Amino acid sequence: MPSLKDIRTRIKAVKNTQKITRAMKMVAAAKLRRAQTAAEGIRPYANRLKETIWEVSQLTDVSDHPLLEEREQENVMVLVLTSDRGLCGGFNSSIIRTTEAFVRDNSERFPEIGLGIIGRKGNEHFAKRDYTVLKSYNDVLTAPSMERARQIGNELVALYTGSEMDAIYVVYNEFKNAATQEVVVERLLPVQPEETPDTSEAGLDFVYEPSQEEVLEEVIPLHVSVEIYRAILESLASEMGARMTAMDSATKNAGELIDRLTLQFNRARQAAITKELMEIVSGAEALKG
Repeated sequence: MPSLKDIRTRIKAVKNTQKITRAMKMVAAAKLRRAQTAAEGIRPYANRLKETIWEVSQLTDVSDHPLLEEREQENVMVLVLTSDRGLCGGFNSSIIRTTEAFVRDNSERFPEIGLGIIGRKGNEHFAKRDYTVLKSYNDVLTAPSMERARQIGNELVALYTGSEMDAIYVVYNEFKNAATQEVVVERLLPVQPEETPDTSEAGLDFVYEPSQEEVLEEVIPLHVSVEIYRAILESLASEMGARMTAMDSATKNAGELIDRLTLQFNRARQAAITKELMEIVSGAEALKG
């Protein structure tokens, strides 16, 4: 049975840990508000770009556009978004499991599958295993920006237009709320114009300057960069939500552990006091005898 000193030391250690988890929860909550605002703010812009691509594609022949070209998918890249730091519950493990399942399930369909990784946790995991890591970006999440997303987008567009890759997919956590994140697998390239409820109800009687083809030349690469930036912001908001939830659970668990240790400490102290009293009584009786 542990001594009173051991129990007291452990209670102190758990209390210190609880202070840390409580502080981390508060920091994550503050960052979550900013990250959520950024993620929700870019969604209308990203959706409007999709609508524009669909609208213009209905008015012109896009079959020969290099970023819309459908071809046999032999060389495929999966862009994986993880976090730089841990202590965020199942945030990274869910992304890693989904990525590994995607690679495993499509190994016959896609002869060559490589990974592009954003975030240290994903890079640390896949670098130690039998996966082909084509690109690694560890400087993105510290200060996310549209400019950095555009650089990554331009690299991926160059890989696709240069026929080095036949398709590029992205795997990330989409933010729903502080307690819920959904892992999403989307095809980034080639771009597939999709009709949405907004585009289906909108009229297509527009005059495009200088021309529909030139509009697509500008909008489609921008769409790729914006989708990457949106995925980064969604992932950051999801990470903060997951970390806040994980630290809240850790703080509650620490409190429960402190209660159990305090009860154990009191019982041990009571047993020690009882033992001392018995020794005193026994000594007194021995003196009488």
